[in-house]
Amino acid sequence: MKFNVTKEIILEELQILQGIVEKRNTMPILANILMNVAETEVEITGTDLEVGMKTHFPAEVEETGTVTVSGKKLFEIVKSLPEGQSVSFKENHDDLMMQVTSGESEFKVLCLPKDDYPQVAEAKFEKKIKLPVEDFRGMIDRVYFAIAQEQRYYLNGALMVIKPKSLELVSTDGHRMSYVLRKTDSLDISKEIRVIIAKKTLNEIRKFGDGEIEFDMDENNLFFRCGRRTLISRIIESKFPNFEAVIPKENPHVMTLNKKMFEEAVKRVSLFSAERSKGVKLTLEKNRLRLFSSNPEIGEARDKIEVEYKGPGLEIGFNAQYFLDFLGAVETDKIRFELKDENSAALLQPDGETGLESKYVLMPMKI
Repeated sequence: MKFNVTKEIILEELQILQGIVEKRNTMPILANILMNVAETEVEITGTDLEVGMKTHFPAEVEETGTVTVSGKKLFEIVKSLPEGQSVSFKENHDDLMMQVTSGESEFKVLCLPKDDYPQVAEAKFEKKIKLPVEDFRGMIDRVYFAIAQEQRYYLNGALMVIKPKSLELVSTDGHRMSYVLRKTDSLDISKEIRVIIAKKTLNEIRKFGDGEIEFDMDENNLFFRCGRRTLISRIIESKFPNFEAVIPKENPHVMTLNKKMFEEAVKRVSLFSAERSKGVKLTLEKNRLRLFSSNPEIGEARDKIEVEYKGPGLEIGFNAQYFLDFLGAVETDKIRFELKDENSAALLQPDGETGLESKYVLMPMKI
């Protein structure tokens, strides 16, 4: 195996694989990437057994072949080389090493047997489900922060629901739920699709460049393709909670507030929240919202902002960080805040949003 390529061409592809290759060394081979050198291009693959990525780039190939080598070390080598320089890669069959040369620089990197590399599923794209990357990335940003990191495996991802005229993403960690819907005419399907996408997979999709993203699946895997990059993700085999039942209905207390003013007030008051609970107490009054937090080891903080509210007085506590996560993903100037009573979940929605329908459900807490 031997090929030559300009630094920038291979560096971009090696960098995209850094989020995929295993760093904990539970299996040494998972820290490697598989390089398959064909006649005019090189395909590189990385996997952690749950999520895999395949990408390819054109190269000046002198000898075809396949080799597996450390993804991190190869990336560091190429990154350290001068800009615009040609880099040569050659496999030494005698000592299972890859030789990397560029100008006066020369490196020898240990390889592992290529037959030991795990097989990554071959992607197929037959459903012709397509969506602009920018639109899908924006939807991921609305739900990513509410994905759990816990033993309940089915919560360690977001539910994707594909219908003939709409795409939905939902996430929850048991304390809050984030939901987003985008209507579209580009989803040519006859039957609804419901799958849970792993958090790591969603994060890798966010790194895709602009363009169109294609989606398909088989019995065990989800496939996402954008340009020359294909992401393969194992399906999370679990039933996602009934999110429709969680969304509060019939909320008589409705408050409209300025997003920036509310966000800044929450940040100020939460400076005095208890470290673990991050609790902030909200007191609703006519056209006014009071915020309060206290910590016996530090002191207390109070603030108030003008809002649109004509209901009765109401006092309720929430985790301040959960507010900030939602507000950081919202782009509208105003937020609609709905409540049933002091003990029920709140429903927050961007006010006046176009293109997307977002809902954020937040459980209250005792303060």
